[in-house]
Amino acid sequence: MKKVTIAASLIFGAYFSQAQSTWTLDKTHTKLGFSVSHMMLSETNGDFKSYDVSAVSKTDDFIDAIVDVKIDVNSINTDDKDRDAHLKKEDFFDAAKFPTISFKSKSLKKVEGKKYKMAGDMTMHGVTKPVELDVVFNGTGQNPYSKKTIAGFKLSGTIKRTDFGVGNVPAAMVGDEISISGSMELVKQ
Repeated sequence: MKKVTIAASLIFGAYFSQAQSTWTLDKTHTKLGFSVSHMMLSETNGDFKSYDVSAVSKTDDFIDAIVDVKIDVNSINTDDKDRDAHLKKEDFFDAAKFPTISFKSKSLKKVEGKKYKMAGDMTMHGVTKPVELDVVFNGTGQNPYSKKTIAGFKLSGTIKRTDFGVGNVPAAMVGDEISISGSMELVKQ
């Protein structure tokens, strides 16, 4: 009986570990951006040019997915080289000391239809805080060229830069709330 239990455990364990899918980023169909108010009058928009996103899921609806995001702070782009250089300095991101922004999901819950809520921990500027993002899962399909399964998502949310110790400037100059937005395509491996 003991041998049967061990054999069954090995078979089911192998089945369930194989049933798990890994998804990697298609960088040519992905963008991670942000916007922040400037002097309470206008918005400054930007994005990051270097990042990686991966997900692991056992289901096609991603309800159990664990998502891992890594962003290179030095790749920040606001279409102004002087501003980008300033944002990398100690009084904002301090990219020399904290070169990476990361996010690791803890849960992805379906709200209704294509709408999900993703909760996880974001680490920025050496500070880790819980963050919740709105996600729209556009579904899966097959890329006609690569023949691989792909999945499409949109995400949005808001964080406070002061929660992470970023930017020692008054909110009247640079808003405290940062709007996060993204669209991404993942490829099933």
